[in-house]
Amino acid sequence: MNVLRKSILIGFTVLGMAAAQAQDMTPPAGRHGAVVNREQMQAKMEEMFAKRQAKLHDLLKLTAQQESAWASYQAAIKPAAAGGTLPDRDAVAKMSAPDRLAKMIDLSKQRQVKMEAHLTALTAFYSQLTAEQKAIFDDHTRGGAHGGHPGHRGGWGGHQG
Repeated sequence: MNVLRKSILIGFTVLGMAAAQAQDMTPPAGRHGAVVNREQMQAKMEEMFAKRQAKLHDLLKLTAQQESAWASYQAAIKPAAAGGTLPDRDAVAKMSAPDRLAKMIDLSKQRQVKMEAHLTALTAFYSQLTAEQKAIFDDHTRGGAHGGHPGHRGGWGGHQG
């Protein structure tokens, strides 16, 4: 009887190890098990961005005079294509620690320049809005009650229960 138990235990262990090995060999899956490539993800993000902006445009009820400011603002904040902004992982892995940090600082400076351009466009557009439109805009953009950043639930305050 003891031999039978050991054999069953060994069999289950082997099956568990085989299942774990098979799981490691499957391609990475996106949300809900769908395999997603970078181009599909970029297209989906652009579609979601366009929908959010269209909804905001409708909520603001812009006047004809404000439409040109809206168009300029949209052109300035349109997300750039994802390719080329991130360095190659293999190349980064081969860099020395000081070179990796210098690369991170360079990328941070590039993001800073983009954010400053975004602020300039935002300020120009925001100055064209009425007080009621400003309240709607504030409420429906990142950090507002209806438009928190995806990684920070509740806006700037971090994760909230």
